[in-house]
Amino acid sequence: MPDRKSRRAKVEDVHELALAMPHTTVERGSGDNPVYQVGGKSFVFFRNPRPDAVDPDTGERYPDVIVFWVGSEADKQAMVQDEGSPFFTTPHFNGHPSVLLRAARVGELSRQELAEVVQEAWLSRASARRAATWLKEHSLD
Repeated sequence: MPDRKSRRAKVEDVHELALAMPHTTVERGSGDNPVYQVGGKSFVFFRNPRPDAVDPDTGERYPDVIVFWVGSEADKQAMVQDEGSPFFTTPHFNGHPSVLLRAARVGELSRQELAEVVQEAWLSRASARRAATWLKEHSLD
């Protein structure tokens, strides 16, 4: 049986992993969607269907888009340009340090890969002090 880290990720893992990061609070966005924040800054949130994220065949708005902050434009481009990656972006997010992921595609990631994305999102938004503390506590030394 695969261990918890290597198994396929689930949407519930997004919530669990985000809440596991220190100093995380949950606000409620429009549609009562969870918005995970650190120091009042969002790092993961669930979007309502929007006109910029649609099925290319039907034109229907995706109902299940999750937004993850990233550390840099280079990180974003690496994630969205990889053809094997489930991450994407839309023109609405040009210049915004974030990537999008449909909940329907979360299972294309392992739980460990998802954990790294959530951790990087948190690190990109946490204060320098909080990020340094977390990194020190989680170093692989």
